[in-house]
Amino acid sequence: MRSCGPPAGRVPVVPAPRPGPGPYASTAVSFPVGHQAGGYAAAVDLDLTQDAGQLTASLVDVESVSGGEQPLADAIAAALGGLPHLTVHRDGNALVARTGLGRPQRVVLAGHIDTVPVAGNLPSRAERGILFGCGTADMKSGVAVQLRLAASVPEPSVDVTYVFYDCEEVSSARSGLLRLSRSSPELLAGDFAVLMEPTGCVVEGGCQGTLRAEIRATGKRAHSARSWTGHNAIHAAGPIIDVLRGYPARQPEVDGLTYHEGLNAVGVRGGVAGNVIPDECVITVNFRFAPDRSAEQAEAHVREVFAGWDVTVTDVASGARPGLAGQPAAAFVAAVGGTPRAKLGWTDVARFDALGIPAVNYGPGNPEVAHTAAEHVALSEIGECEARMRAWLSS
Repeated sequence: MRSCGPPAGRVPVVPAPRPGPGPYASTAVSFPVGHQAGGYAAAVDLDLTQDAGQLTASLVDVESVSGGEQPLADAIAAALGGLPHLTVHRDGNALVARTGLGRPQRVVLAGHIDTVPVAGNLPSRAERGILFGCGTADMKSGVAVQLRLAASVPEPSVDVTYVFYDCEEVSSARSGLLRLSRSSPELLAGDFAVLMEPTGCVVEGGCQGTLRAEIRATGKRAHSARSWTGHNAIHAAGPIIDVLRGYPARQPEVDGLTYHEGLNAVGVRGGVAGNVIPDECVITVNFRFAPDRSAEQAEAHVREVFAGWDVTVTDVASGARPGLAGQPAAAFVAAVGGTPRAKLGWTDVARFDALGIPAVNYGPGNPEVAHTAAEHVALSEIGECEARMRAWLSS
């Protein structure tokens, strides 16, 4: 890993005026620049009194690619450890901070602290009210909102559990949230959960499930000079593509939200040598299924669609229903406003659903720019998210 920025200092940034309200409409803002040496951030002191935009920049400037979250986890642990109204638990690079006010309800605010690999987009920079950098949208702006609320709302109207976890952007087996759910599920207990995924400050209910499978066409190997003595498996895979091309995707309504399924080829593997008729061709498909199907039903559907071919399911993760029916969810939607929509991708709300906790996605940032070199978030949107969630926790 490489160093990602100049030595620690402060870079003055003057966003251009923006129309409409917002704390960054015409304000000069200075963002701290993190320093990294040998691929690991130097000791970082997070200032939770910073506004959420500045705190986001501080978090972004501590590189935390999946598997390398320790410096950021250390900084978050130190910042939360100084808050007397929270009890902090640590499991590796995952942290859980809980209030203990004895309120009749408990809500969970969760966010991952890792990012995808850096794409030449560190340190962060701000231009015209937009903060650029790896993880700005996915999801260090959401983590900044969590930290601001944890520090500045010591007596919320409900008990709150703040969860910061590692390894969301890599294989499920490494997920810090999965690890917590297995080793200490009592720490995640609650009546309602909000996953701070980027949604543009729109409530997104539930999530779709995802299944990957290999559809195998077989043939008979032969010399390509005498192809008629064999059977070409790649040619035999054509009808598989025809099935995919003509697949009628459902758009079911689940608990008032409309989801959109999809079944698509995402990989092709075949061929032996330049002079050999291949005896196998494998098409990898990805089925994104609405939360009214279970993982077992999704698998059965894929096998039905590709009846007559060999089907091997390689990975499946259940979705989650919208989670909007209960009183805590209704209170959240009323406080933050807007019209909820369906989450079409898969997120960790499914892990909360598996624990029996209704959950939604809500946070600043546009998911369409996540994981890109130009990843960014509007500073005004971070402040808007914090203000809405603060109103909810204080109501």
